[in-house]
Order: sequence, then structure tokens, then C-alpha cells
Amino acid sequence: MMLTAVLALGCLFLVLPPLFRWDSHLNKKAEIGISANQKEVLLTTLNEIEFEYKMDKLSDKDYHKLKKQYEAQIARIMKEDERAEKTAIDRDLLAEVELEIEQAIAGFKKAKGGS
Repeated sequence: MMLTAVLALGCLFLVLPPLFRWDSHLNKKAEIGISANQKEVLLTTLNEIEFEYKMDKLSDKDYHKLKKQYEAQIARIMKEDERAEKTAIDRDLLAEVELEIEQAIAGFKKAKGGS
């Protein structure tokens, strides 16, 4: 009976956290992984569409329609990735600037106090 209760609690512990999204940082990493996976799937599909077209299994109209559709999805994902990367770079740059300002203020206070 005790073993059943422990197993049930263990299962709940593993199942419930993703449902409530307690840790947003882990979810952000998962979203990045999903977008990379989506991009890979879309690129593979685009490659397969091109292969099918070259094998004369797709009409010209269908090929161009599908190609345009998948390229638009890939472009959207790449823009999102670029935007996320730029935000991370901006945060790093801001942290460096803040550190330099703090060091300059500390140096100024030290020089003023030493005089």
C-alpha cells in the first residue's frame, strides 16, 4: 500500500510540473529546441518537395505553392530565432556597460576619497 502511494506521488511529481509551467526558464529552452526542431522538419520537407518536383511527381503549380508556403514558415522561425539572439546579445552588452559604469563610479569615489 505504501509503495503504491509513493509511486503515485512520484508520477504526479513528474506529470504536473510541465502542466503548470513552474519554471519559465526551462520552458524557454524547450521552446528554442522546438523552433530548431520545427526548422529542421520544414527544411527537410522543403528538400523532399524539391526532390518530388524534380522526379515529376509534383505539378509546377503545386511545387511553387508548397515551396512558397514552407519558405514563409522557415523565414518566420528564422526571424524569431534572430530576434531572440539579438535580445540575448543586447542583454550581454547592457550588462557589460553597467559593469563599466560601476567600475568608473567606484574609481571616481576612490580617487575623490583619496584626495
